[in-house]
This record gives sequence, C-alpha cells and structure tokens, in this order.
Amino acid sequence: MIETLTTNDARVATLLWEECDLTRPWNDSRADFLKAVTGPCSAVLGIREDGHLAGTAMVGYDGHRGWVYYLAVKPAFRGRGLGRQLMAGAETWLRQKGAPKVQFMVRSENAEVVEFYTHLGYVPAYVQVLGRRLD
Repeated sequence: MIETLTTNDARVATLLWEECDLTRPWNDSRADFLKAVTGPCSAVLGIREDGHLAGTAMVGYDGHRGWVYYLAVKPAFRGRGLGRQLMAGAETWLRQKGAPKVQFMVRSENAEVVEFYTHLGYVPAYVQVLGRRLD
C-alpha cells in the first residue's frame, strides 16, 4: 500500500536513495526530502514490505506539470511490481492536484531505467534540460 512519508522517514528514505545510486554529492538529498514532505505542492510517497521501506517516489506539482523524482526500489525488492505501483501512486497524487501531465528526468546513460518507463507507456519528450545552481 502506498503511503505518504513524513519527516520521520528522512533517514531511511535517503539511505534507500543512496543504495539505488540516485544521490549526487552536490545535492543534499535529506534537504530535498524534507522540503518535499513539508511543502504545499509536493510529497514523498513510500511503499513498505515486511515493515521496511522498499520504495519511494517524490512528487510535485508546479501548476503546469507534475514531476516525479527519486523513484527508487530497494534492490532486494525489485521485480515485484513495486516501481509500477509507485508510479501509479504518483500519477494518482498528481491527478488529484490537477496536474494535466507528468514528467521526470532520467540520466541518459541509464538504459535500464529508460526501458522500465517505456514499458509503463512513457515516451521521450526530446527536450534539452538546462540548469544553474542558485545556492
């Protein structure tokens, strides 16, 4: 069952993200988590197996697009459909917020993840993402 995580889940969620190689040294994943779970337009969804956090999906709605970040399933729990359940939960959360579409970013070298999303019916958007740090 999908649940909305709280600040109490910060440590276990960020450890999961590290285990799944989703973190980068220049991003503070704990701060990302805390901003999402306390923000008015975002949340971190989780799924537990055997009492352990097995997967997460951070969701946010910017008023135009829904976004998904940090979709992660603990390696020991992969192959059970948890990633599919988390994306369905993310889509439901975004629909309830009024988001007409959902987007996310995948590192271009991560072919396995691209294949996962393609299997779920997502298609490439063929846009270039530009960015700059503000902190």
